[in-house]
Amino acid sequence: MEADARASPALLVAGPTASGKSALALFLAERLGGVVINADAMQVYRDLAILTARPRPAEMARAPHALYGVRPAALPGDVAWWRGQALSAMAAAREAGMLPILCGGSGLYFHALVRGLAAIPPIAAAARAEARALLAELGPGGLHARLEKIDPSTAAKLRPSDSQRLARAHEVWLSTGRGLAAWQAQPAAPPAGWRFVALLLDPPREELRSAIAIRFAAMLAGGAIAEVAALLGQNLDPSLPLLRAHGVPELAAYLRGEITLEEAATRTERVTLRYTKRQATWFRHHRLAPELYMINARIDENTQFSERIMADLLNFLRCAGLTPDGPLA
Repeated sequence: MEADARASPALLVAGPTASGKSALALFLAERLGGVVINADAMQVYRDLAILTARPRPAEMARAPHALYGVRPAALPGDVAWWRGQALSAMAAAREAGMLPILCGGSGLYFHALVRGLAAIPPIAAAARAEARALLAELGPGGLHARLEKIDPSTAAKLRPSDSQRLARAHEVWLSTGRGLAAWQAQPAAPPAGWRFVALLLDPPREELRSAIAIRFAAMLAGGAIAEVAALLGQNLDPSLPLLRAHGVPELAAYLRGEITLEEAATRTERVTLRYTKRQATWFRHHRLAPELYMINARIDENTQFSERIMADLLNFLRCAGLTPDGPLA
């Protein structure tokens, strides 16, 4: 995909969970005059600020932020909704003379933004209700088995435990009579008027393992248990995306007295680390943008960038036309 030299630039800051994306995005927003736009599927919800590692109020006060905590847990936001909101936020940033900096770890969101989305017709309410009823009746495994019979192409792309995407695949089939994979195979139009530049964090796994453990301990100390208890108190549909956020099922089991807090922490750290592996694999196999710079280190808000990383990053951003000559710091 060739970039239009006349198009407005937008910077993507991507990488696995706990790699330091938010710290890097904030650092650049302060120095480049940017707006940090959320590209994380869980941070769009307002109910779990702590457990989803949403930027803290003090951080959000240092530079403009958009699409953080804007949706209640009961109202799921899909990738099409996010893409529309992100493009609106990007346009607002451009109008204000600021650089849009999209930050997150949801590869599907970045792919939809840069490459476009298939034009799937609106889903009928009856089809959506039927898909949710099937999920409740059959469970994710049973729903996946059913999908293998009616839409094997889509089923092959989905994990049997991914209840949200399985329900989505069924509602598309029920509403349109055509599989989700078939719709997605159609050519999609990328957004006009934008030139994407990407920074990809890819730190060593041992660094991520340690960071995940430290971060979850800080979440527990900061009130994550009370946050999950309040979420569970809403008696929401268990298939909603936020009810499956890392730490929610584990802390819910702890609150029910089924496991110890130590076991909840161990399980959360394990599932999060597995997720970072899937994220890293996705990013390595999907080039985010024609202009891409990879940082093989974790960025910590309390740690200065190394001189080499800073020099290389500055040179990349300057060559990409995102910063004038001169130091960032």
